Amino acid sequence: MTTALATIFVLGVLIFFHELGHFLVAKRAGIKVHQFSLGFPPLILKKKWGETEYCIGLIPLGGFVRMAGENPDDDMTGAPNEFMSKNVGVRAAVVAAGPIMNLILAWLILWGLFFFEGEPYSSNVIAQVGENTPAEMAGLLPGDKIIAVNDETISDYETMTAAISKYLEKPLNVVWMRDDQEMSASITTITDTVYNETGDKVPVGMIGIGVQVEYLNVGFFDAVGKGFMRSVGFVRMVVEFVYNLVTGKISPKMIGGPVFIAQLAGETAQVGFSVLLYFMALLSVNLAVLNIMPIPVLDGGHLVFLAIEKIKGSPLSMNQRSIAQQVGLVFLLLVIVLVTYNDIVRFISG
Repeated sequence: MTTALATIFVLGVLIFFHELGHFLVAKRAGIKVHQFSLGFPPLILKKKWGETEYCIGLIPLGGFVRMAGENPDDDMTGAPNEFMSKNVGVRAAVVAAGPIMNLILAWLILWGLFFFEGEPYSSNVIAQVGENTPAEMAGLLPGDKIIAVNDETISDYETMTAAISKYLEKPLNVVWMRDDQEMSASITTITDTVYNETGDKVPVGMIGIGVQVEYLNVGFFDAVGKGFMRSVGFVRMVVEFVYNLVTGKISPKMIGGPVFIAQLAGETAQVGFSVLLYFMALLSVNLAVLNIMPIPVLDGGHLVFLAIEKIKGSPLSMNQRSIAQQVGLVFLLLVIVLVTYNDIVRFISG
């Protein structure tokens, strides 16, 4: 139940803000909006206010804003409130507004998290000790602070993980503080597996501890800047991932689909609502970056069509648009098959 509710909440908010971006800019430009739908048909709820019908669809994997004169199949009259009656710049703004709204949403979420909770960082203070693990047998307790591993100074979770994971079933000299007392022990690691960038499982050493997440107080205006910079960092991370995927540096096995998103949503929700919001911010950036890619049927593909129209002085022909849309649709279907296969393999393999 937690996973289902968390998934609906996360996807619902992301889709709503994405479509809201298209909707608000279209209305601001004087374009008539026939329908604003959160989710795909069949529709389970609809209500008309003014000229727009607001709907909720049964399939929560997307949404749409249907504008007058937007589709080639529409009976266009050339009225000033039709999408195609607007100049290229206005239409491009309407199309780009969805991804931009997702970036704004990510920034707002991170701004709020930094201001109300502080800036999180994973410390070297132990929060959990697993049962029957090397750490428990060595006498480590929650609250202990690891300060050195094999003479390497430990200052946070990252340095601790790097120091431990490279040793497989080998003894480590671990030093920690308990209150004001320094303690040490020889701890032999056990082997676990994680996925690397090529999508393969690789062995890593571990001693069976979880660390404490701590927060640094951040002022209101500092939170604005930190939220923005973290959003930019997310964008850079997603762009680098896509680039490495295209160039073959990262395996397609690393791509996840709806099942993977649902799994992560459920896991983060169980940790805490703020962690779920942090995950939502990252996913919102993912949605923005991927949606702006120059693939027909995505917003990025429509922007490419508009750029071509601006350069040549006239829109692409119906036949050209249709061919491009079909190619884009086939590509997306192949991606859907791939991510679904990856999700199934992950689920079966645990």
